Amino acid sequence: MPPQPGVLAPVPPSSVHLTFALRPEVDAATLRHRLSLIRVDEGLLVGLGAPATVLLGMPVPGVRPFPALAGPGIAVPSTQGAAWIRLSGHDPGTLVVEAQDVLDTLGDVLVATDVLHGFLHDGGRDLTGYVDGTENPKGDDAVTAAIDDRGFSFLAVQQWVHDLRTFAAHGQAERDRMIGRTLDDDVELVDAPEWAHVKRTAQESFEPEAFVVRRSTPYADGPRHGLLFLAFGRSFDAYEAQLRRMVGLEDGITDALFRFSRPVTGGYYVVPPVDGHHLALSGV
Repeated sequence: MPPQPGVLAPVPPSSVHLTFALRPEVDAATLRHRLSLIRVDEGLLVGLGAPATVLLGMPVPGVRPFPALAGPGIAVPSTQGAAWIRLSGHDPGTLVVEAQDVLDTLGDVLVATDVLHGFLHDGGRDLTGYVDGTENPKGDDAVTAAIDDRGFSFLAVQQWVHDLRTFAAHGQAERDRMIGRTLDDDVELVDAPEWAHVKRTAQESFEPEAFVVRRSTPYADGPRHGLLFLAFGRSFDAYEAQLRRMVGLEDGITDALFRFSRPVTGGYYVVPPVDGHHLALSGV
């Protein structure tokens, strides 16, 4: 089965991200039917968390909840949802209307626990000003990294809240060292410290290599703003290896990202393949 077209689509100009919990006493047949009514295309991406895959009886190896982790002075929470949907497009108003249609369709089986609006900033930069996703695999390498042999992708979702005032208080040279790249021309620092974000997450430095395809987006939610981190893999293993090193569980060195940003959500979602424009849930 082919993967969902939204997996490798570019970061959209505008997006709405919906996280869901199961309603009490929902049965598998009703959940499956409601999900079958959703039309999947490049503008709508659906991920299912462990609560939903267990209920549906989907035997997908490697599906598990997001892990709660803790390191020196930092915590990474797990807020595992039952489902997650991203709507993408150019017009934010149109996406609000489309999101309401999705909520109406799934309202009998799923309840929305979070709604977040994302946007493309300065051609693909984080709100810190740094380019996001520079080291993404390209072409066939992206397909290999993000999609398994059955057409499934495994998605990690985290909402990071930035403290831009704290970040800006550092000098430019120190901000470059924290990220591991230069702000102006996005060149990796050859002498970046071990705690630089780029060093902590260098995909080729893991054994086995930990390549994922990032499709993160900046967001603003009232007084909070930051990055909604999305990483697609052929399993959850590559991203989890990166996260554990960021937290310092591998060598005791924590990622400089935690000096000005913190994750407030964390969920793992399997992204099923499609049959036409609908999720391929029958027979899995």
